[in-house]
Amino acid sequence: MRLAYICTEKLPLPAIRGGAIQMMIDGVAPDLAAEHQLTIFSVTDPALSDREVKNHICYIRLPQEAYSDHVAKEITQHTFDVIHVFNRPKDVIKYKKACPQSRFVLSLHNEMFHPDKISDFEGRQAIDSVNRLMTVSRYIKDSVIRRFPQAGKKTDVVYSGADLNRYYPVWTIKGRTVRSNTRARLGIKDKKVILFVGRLSPSKGPHMLIQAMKYLLDDHPDAVLVIAGGKWFSDNGSNPYVNFLYQLAEPIRTHVIFTKYVPSDQIPDLFPAADLFVCSSQWQEPLARVHYEAMAAGVPVVTTDRGGILR
Repeated sequence: MRLAYICTEKLPLPAIRGGAIQMMIDGVAPDLAAEHQLTIFSVTDPALSDREVKNHICYIRLPQEAYSDHVAKEITQHTFDVIHVFNRPKDVIKYKKACPQSRFVLSLHNEMFHPDKISDFEGRQAIDSVNRLMTVSRYIKDSVIRRFPQAGKKTDVVYSGADLNRYYPVWTIKGRTVRSNTRARLGIKDKKVILFVGRLSPSKGPHMLIQAMKYLLDDHPDAVLVIAGGKWFSDNGSNPYVNFLYQLAEPIRTHVIFTKYVPSDQIPDLFPAADLFVCSSQWQEPLARVHYEAMAAGVPVVTTDRGGILR
């Protein structure tokens, strides 16, 4: 079967700049490519060629500006049995017109059918254009069907996950080795380690963890908070909120470690080093991938009840 994956205009594939969707695609692509002809569309990146075939996967990378127009033009030059579009219902309409003979799947990783993001007319068009609609959580599915009941028969929840071959519980020999090495590298060998993994944005709530640490240290003076993430995926730049986090942590600076952006292939090493993983999301989280990663590594999880997390 000839398959196309059309990623968003945000980040490239493979996931050299991070991104939950990109990491998920990296995880499933090898299995699909073993049995099908797989082409993956994503944005260009200075570190990657515009076109290449790697591990039997054809990568086509197009400019971020007017990305969907470039993709629509490109797919007319190919024949695909199934085209899987990630998180962009508006673009599905355009792609269906470009390749009317293909079957379409749309997967939703956020509330992309929210009234602020798509009109009633566009929403109906998008639903009519796809054969199947997938959501990463029941929360996202419900948000679509409440507004567009006709999507119900087409929509299934397909949860994300983590590759158990890449995450090592601390009770395994490999897990203990990774734990020891990562703790030594971070200088937290004998500490009680709390881990946060995610973008440094108010919606993810790392400021709340720093504030909580100030109280936690009264009873657990050997506790350390490890904050792994950058301003925007691989962007380690600063902004007012990032500056605020560092200022907030200054009074307890020996108990808060900012790792900045961690490449996706190094993320699995962080979890065995932790005694507790905390997701402090304050927005209606669709269902953050980090929960699966923490559980795959056997790390206890404390999280919020926002959005799809509760399920």
